[in-house]
Amino acid sequence: MAFSSHSIKSDHSPSEADETTALLAVSETDPFISANEEVIAPETHPNEVGLDDDEDKPLPIAQIFLLCYARIVEPIAFFSIFPFVNKMIWETGGLDEADVGFYSGLIESLFSLTQMVLMISWGYAADRLGRKPVLVFSLAGVAVATALFGLSKTIWQMILFRCLAGIFAGSIVTIRAMISEKSTQKTQARAFSLFAFTGNLGIFLGPLLGGALADPARQYPRVFGESHFFKEFPYALPTFVCGAIGLSAAVTSWLFIKETLEPKSANESSENPPMSIRQLATSPGVLVVLLLYGYIMLLAFAYTAGLTSTVIPVFYFTDIELGGYGFTPLQISLFMALGGISQAVWLLLIFPPLQHRFGTGGVLRGCAVVWPIFFFAAAAGNLFLRQDWTLAFWIVAPISMVIGSGVAMAFTAIQLALNDIAPSPSTLGKLNGLALTLSSGLRAITPVAFASIFAAGVRMQILNGYLVWLVMIILALALIPPLRWLPEKAEGRLKRDESL
Repeated sequence: MAFSSHSIKSDHSPSEADETTALLAVSETDPFISANEEVIAPETHPNEVGLDDDEDKPLPIAQIFLLCYARIVEPIAFFSIFPFVNKMIWETGGLDEADVGFYSGLIESLFSLTQMVLMISWGYAADRLGRKPVLVFSLAGVAVATALFGLSKTIWQMILFRCLAGIFAGSIVTIRAMISEKSTQKTQARAFSLFAFTGNLGIFLGPLLGGALADPARQYPRVFGESHFFKEFPYALPTFVCGAIGLSAAVTSWLFIKETLEPKSANESSENPPMSIRQLATSPGVLVVLLLYGYIMLLAFAYTAGLTSTVIPVFYFTDIELGGYGFTPLQISLFMALGGISQAVWLLLIFPPLQHRFGTGGVLRGCAVVWPIFFFAAAAGNLFLRQDWTLAFWIVAPISMVIGSGVAMAFTAIQLALNDIAPSPSTLGKLNGLALTLSSGLRAITPVAFASIFAAGVRMQILNGYLVWLVMIILALALIPPLRWLPEKAEGRLKRDESL
């Protein structure tokens, strides 16, 4: 994160590092130190910088595990309705089948849209009221709203409960800030690789639970066939189970997670009033990193991170002559599983040492170079199939999927850059809220936009169906030049003390 492993030794307020403060100085009287170990905009009087062993402090695995468990709730809540929402709308809304798609897209997007509107407010609350109470409250809220969705008997009830789930989906802001504060400059890469992995696990588990548990009276008649409740509410079981996961995360967070935000005295609060959004956005380097964050999320939701609802599953399904791979459902599942496993390996095993060796900026630049090649390889796979080069396809396509999945490291790397550019510890929640507001807005519109580009290219055979890949390659190439302006403070390079 943005805070140095060096503690600040105050003449009047000595302190020791503990697991709640990671890279920042332990008390609020300590100044804020950048990843490059230069003092910037200290919140109190400047003090002499001294070395201690904070940077070598081990990662608090139990606390990180609990936070990662809380992290899994939001993607499960978001994606769990995807397998059954169309049928649920058709059965409860009395609509023509042709109108189902509109309401399905509306309901799926409302979660992200309401989340976007309130994300900054959640970040502000986390900075002012404390991380833990905001985390527990938001987890409990999204759990209840998700469970109630399955009891909807009209489309407007579905819309209401989906909006409520989005309103309470502010836990991710708090979790990001807490993981930052529980890790050090040396351990943050591993901590956030676990954070990213559990997010992907939630994306996988959400649709799996939704599809496996929907309409249990029909799917599992021996167990639920006599249940009048599940016949009356066929989609209650998956939403109840997903809600129970959220509620269990709220309980474990309340009981076991330790607060990481040190309370301020009234005197300190008056001396250091909270930064406004304008002040935060115009702080040195913040706007550049936010724009890079948004651009990387655009690429993520267009292809890599939005596997459930955007280009790639449609591309795999589309006929070869129209520009796709013509895969069977089993082949689609296997290829997407290969991508998911590959991402997990890159994030958990490869990203931490790479980030330690080359820094955050080095990882981002490497991903930016690989991204357009990855997209080109996907389109080239269709060309191989059109030419009946089947053996070449089954050699190249899996290899490109395994290697190309490494671009997922960019999502974790840009989060580290965001942490490092924070002006002070007390702005972490608000800065993450600002970034996630941008991310939620992109998640609401990007899948529809890129799926539409893909559909138009296939339907009109623009560039033989390769239009979407041309657009994505151009967007990926356009990421390379702006990375030259990544602020030095966000480069994430560890400075090695020559005296050590």
